Amino acid sequence: MARVHAIRASLGSAGGRFRKRVPACVHCDWRARLEVPVWCRIRGCLRSYLHLHRRDGGVGFHAAVLTGVDGARRRRSHAAQPRRSGRMLRRPVAGTHSPDVLCRGGVGDGGIVLRVGRADPGDVHSLCFEVDGGRALMCGLFGVASVAPLEIPATLSALRAARDTLIHRGPDSQGDWFDAHVYVGHTRLSILDLSTSGAQPMLAGGVAMAANGEIYNFRQLRDELASDCRFVSGSDSEVLLHGYRVWGIDGLVARIEGMYAFVIYDSKAGRVHLVRDRVGIKPLYYAHLDGTLVWASELKAIEAYAEPLDVDYTALYDFLTYRYIPAPKSLYRQVRKLEPGCLLSFDCRSGRLDRSRYWTLRAAELELDNGDPTARIRALLEESVRSQQVSDAPLGFFLSGGIDSSTVVGMAAADHSNPHTFSIGFDVPEHSELHYASLVAKHANTRHSSATLHETDAVGLVAFMRKWFDEPYADTSALPTFLVSRLASQAVKVVLTGDGGDELFAGYDWYAAHAKRGQVAGSGWVLGATGRLKRRGGMVRRAARGLERYLFLSGLPYYTRLLGGMIANEKTDYRERWEVPDDYDDYWYFRQHYHTALPLPKRLQVLDFHTYLPDDVLTKVDRVSMANSLEARVPFLATPLIEALFALPASSLGRDKRLLQEVARPLLPPAILDRRKQGFGVPAAVWNDGVFDRTRTRQENLLAHLYPEFMT
Repeated sequence: MARVHAIRASLGSAGGRFRKRVPACVHCDWRARLEVPVWCRIRGCLRSYLHLHRRDGGVGFHAAVLTGVDGARRRRSHAAQPRRSGRMLRRPVAGTHSPDVLCRGGVGDGGIVLRVGRADPGDVHSLCFEVDGGRALMCGLFGVASVAPLEIPATLSALRAARDTLIHRGPDSQGDWFDAHVYVGHTRLSILDLSTSGAQPMLAGGVAMAANGEIYNFRQLRDELASDCRFVSGSDSEVLLHGYRVWGIDGLVARIEGMYAFVIYDSKAGRVHLVRDRVGIKPLYYAHLDGTLVWASELKAIEAYAEPLDVDYTALYDFLTYRYIPAPKSLYRQVRKLEPGCLLSFDCRSGRLDRSRYWTLRAAELELDNGDPTARIRALLEESVRSQQVSDAPLGFFLSGGIDSSTVVGMAAADHSNPHTFSIGFDVPEHSELHYASLVAKHANTRHSSATLHETDAVGLVAFMRKWFDEPYADTSALPTFLVSRLASQAVKVVLTGDGGDELFAGYDWYAAHAKRGQVAGSGWVLGATGRLKRRGGMVRRAARGLERYLFLSGLPYYTRLLGGMIANEKTDYRERWEVPDDYDDYWYFRQHYHTALPLPKRLQVLDFHTYLPDDVLTKVDRVSMANSLEARVPFLATPLIEALFALPASSLGRDKRLLQEVARPLLPPAILDRRKQGFGVPAAVWNDGVFDRTRTRQENLLAHLYPEFMT
């Protein structure tokens, strides 16, 4: 039996309602279901929940009045926040469900846009996600290793509670394994080998392994290992387990190609190894506390297990400079980020921790041996796009309308008919690229889906950034990236993106601006005077910042300003408030990757590759795609392609990404090849509300809105 409820959301004086009628199951237990709050568009007035759960042949939707744990009906005020959601059901639910429904939600102060079309019976997971203050349903890692016994089972509930803070990264299953001194937890999003044989942690010969990400050359490695190992799944992750047993940790990391973070525990050797991919596509945090190592894919899991933690105020100060907290720092003094291309080993007997780098970018400019590199670079990129389309789950593509994502789509369309593409635009027409995305979609014959981000929706989504990133992060392009991820997650589980193209092909506008500036520098008294003006705030401060940028800054301070950061003379109040030492180097992170021996264009490429790319771009893509149960792959960041491009002289790349234009010329229309880079940032020059207030920096606005405890 089934009945029908009407979803209604009172809009106060504005009036209105949700008029779509949604089939509902009478007999299901709400605590076991996945619950998505339905918010009205006028400042998040909560009136009901939309329940999603599995059913043979489709997805069921259940609109119901909010109830408490005891089943009693409850009311919530306009300021109330949605309660934490339940988990996805593992079995069919009694009742009759229709997969052919249409639901529409809105975004208020805490809501999320929800547009669901016809449910595909073969892809029910693409519509199942959890919303909990911005969290949704990818693989997640959490674990603990200790010299002292972990006292399991007494501590098992706390360990699993910390693991389950990452259930949004892996909704398909959760698993763990432990002995007296080590706990390995994992949450799984199934991409390759959707059966239970691909579940993790995986065990063999006294070795336990859990991984997040994808190994793109796993089939080749599996063939090499076949004579020595017995594989029980088709999962790419099993290659890591057996590869370690045959080649050891050093031999394994030298062979694998992909995006990954993984942990291996060798019980015979008494050692735990943590590994992060070469570029930093997948995250990995760790804390070394009194002979205990704790690790996790996201900071929230360590927060849940290792409280209390001490805030690192130099990290907050760095956030003002870089607009993110640079690795290896985190918001807390005790917690570090494992840097890209690094390996961390923990001795469970002595408590010793060893960190080493297993891959280093070589950026020497080599002589071209075959003249024009276009054909070679095209072949490497085609191979990367081809290898990253391997998936047992539905796959699609982000398409911004820029040359990077358009090239990826063009190459994929050459191999496969009708790929699925997804775009997001803005309510400011001159800032939106939807026209160009549609042009590429038509040219490549894709199934194209698009949506528009409005200012009011963006302001509402800002509140979720603290839960997405767990620490201050100021790149508001996370907002449209979140929504295009949400759009894609309704149809697919995996997307390929164009991220990394600007770093590899020198595409950022600030390269040319930096080259024009040269070494002109303002005198100390001039910068001191502008610093005093900036402390007055408002439009005076904005004018003083502009004067500095165009007339007096050079070197790393100028580069910092080009990227939206705050320079030393405008952070005096924060330095005093947070008791940052007077001799603290404001530009330490940039300085360690700024190699003056390289020509300026290549120097800036290397700098961005090691800083802006992993800590801003890839962090953004990982968190907001994971918040939508969506795996995002980056074909431009395949190791062979990276090494080939960074070996080229800067002159070979040309201006305005000329080399990439030539690579893509057979694939794309001239209107895409010849247009200038636009970028994917929000139209902040037009949006001037709240966090987009232009009289203060984006960093200060976000701290004031999301971390007010640090601003008093």
